[in-house]
Amino acid sequence: MTDGESGFSWTEAEKDLMEGIDTTVPHVARIWNYWLGGTDNYAVDRQLGDQIVSMLPDVPILARASRAFLTRAVRYLAGEAGVRQFLDIGTGLPTVDNTHEVAQRVAPTSKVVYVDNDPLVLAHARALLTSAPEGATAYIHADLREPEKILQKAAETLDFTRPIALMLMGIVEFLTDDDEAYQVVGRLVEDLPSGSHMVMYDGTNVVHREASDQIVEVWNNSGNAPLVLRTPEQIGRFFNGLELVEPGVVSVSRWRPEAKPWGEPDEVDAFGAIGRKT
Repeated sequence: MTDGESGFSWTEAEKDLMEGIDTTVPHVARIWNYWLGGTDNYAVDRQLGDQIVSMLPDVPILARASRAFLTRAVRYLAGEAGVRQFLDIGTGLPTVDNTHEVAQRVAPTSKVVYVDNDPLVLAHARALLTSAPEGATAYIHADLREPEKILQKAAETLDFTRPIALMLMGIVEFLTDDDEAYQVVGRLVEDLPSGSHMVMYDGTNVVHREASDQIVEVWNNSGNAPLVLRTPEQIGRFFNGLELVEPGVVSVSRWRPEAKPWGEPDEVDAFGAIGRKT
């Protein structure tokens, strides 16, 4: 564990992982960073990112809507729900309004554990470890398919007798086998105490069906980790046994959006929700 950057150091294995980063092939975290307007990307990432945008110009809108959902969800959890501990799996590259920044603006004592299996994210992890002095942040290099490891390591920072917010933002879609996906998420939720929450979203094809399916085909042939789109109903199954927070499973752009004078925002092909463990 570390709070801020004090005591932060890499293991030799982690150094080897970072040295193995390949900048000659497109990379999911860097492409997402590009769509969000970041600078941690290369020409090869922008090329594939632009190819996908040419197929569906709304993709950058989806990326921003998904990030805005994270911000609103964390603000709700740290505020109205009173959660002070967050387990953010599938963190991605640091960008504006990372989970600990949003949570600690509301409640400076919030503790956040980030988890990712990507050596590129590991290389940028210091930017995720700038906690407010009253709180704490930590980073775990692990795969979503390793729930036991994640839970064990997270317990070094988080108190599993007190409510925790499990965050799975656009990551479960990379578990392409449905049985495995539901099993892994269920195992993570199993160890959460009463009063905990799960917030997640994943990609769908209900808004732009044909274009979304074509994008997944291009994506899965690009060398990136393959992904699968699920229906809102399939996404809802991940919340079985949890009490859904209103408005339930909806397009992320429509989960408690900021008030706008021109009405409800358009739907995007990413659906999510927050569920509470009673």
